Amino acid sequence: MTTTPVSVVDIARYLPGEPVGTEYFAERIAPDSRLNWENPMFVPPKSRHLVDRDTTAADMIERAADTLFARLGGQARRDVDIVITNVLLPDMPHAGAGATVAHRLGASPSWVLDIHNAGCASFVVMLRLTKMLIETTPARSALLCNVQNSAGLVFTQPNNLRNPPSAIPGDGAAVAYVTASAESPVLDIEVVNRPEAAPDMQIEREDGSLYWEPGEAELNVKFTEASVAKIISRGNRLVPEVVETVCRRIGAKPSEIDVLVTNQPNRMFLRNWSEALQLPPGRHLDTFDRYGNLFGAGAPVTLSHAIEEDAIPAGALVVVAGFAHAGDLAAAAALRWRAAA
Repeated sequence: MTTTPVSVVDIARYLPGEPVGTEYFAERIAPDSRLNWENPMFVPPKSRHLVDRDTTAADMIERAADTLFARLGGQARRDVDIVITNVLLPDMPHAGAGATVAHRLGASPSWVLDIHNAGCASFVVMLRLTKMLIETTPARSALLCNVQNSAGLVFTQPNNLRNPPSAIPGDGAAVAYVTASAESPVLDIEVVNRPEAAPDMQIEREDGSLYWEPGEAELNVKFTEASVAKIISRGNRLVPEVVETVCRRIGAKPSEIDVLVTNQPNRMFLRNWSEALQLPPGRHLDTFDRYGNLFGAGAPVTLSHAIEEDAIPAGALVVVAGFAHAGDLAAAAALRWRAAA
């Protein structure tokens, strides 16, 4: 059976506002916080961007898409058959952002999907869904949209700012154009679910109320010292494992990866993943100090930089990987960049 080749053609990004330095958070953190900046999980980046309350996820996607289609042309915008979005903090809980995005693009896609549970590995999961749809339906092009919008809306709430982890996230969006072509073909994708890890990351409000109930308590991510230790252990292991699996299936060694792009949770994970895969830092892209932890948008935003800076030579083996939440999901995708060239 002949398989339709599927390619990542281009990626663009949008970062809201001006960069915000670490001093903004340092002045507000409670001195007695148990989860402090001495913990390697929570050493802050030098800067990050924060979205304002009036900017929606659809706004961020549209601005990134404007940059993308300025390069690809208006016909590519109208030809989108699939729109898949992942928004960390859904601001349209019922319909999701996908339908609004499609309307603003002037497209009439056959598929509009909003996925929420793939977290920092969502770009690879969306790529897998797209590949399946292109291989099995008449759809021929897709727009994959990642939005991280919780830094300015959740983590900068006054009480949350007293907690050191609030200094880690930044906000941003990325959109990728994927088509049925052999331009930069996806070679293989691995997605692994570890549902037993899911309980180690929860959201909470200090007064015990549920997030949809009225009240004055702020919503935040719940971390404990025990759960942080588990996340570190899983994260150090999961990303190298999925990368090694993908490389093995395509007949390559991890050390032969030309460009590795991962989610950008902190310096510790970035260093440990490079060492585990025996990659020099220059081949594992790093935007953490520029943007902080962009969660699901981290990998595609980082990849967009490399594309715009011509940092990926034609024929390069590119692997995109990440793990989500407390380690309940990990994923990796390998592609041959500009293989047709």
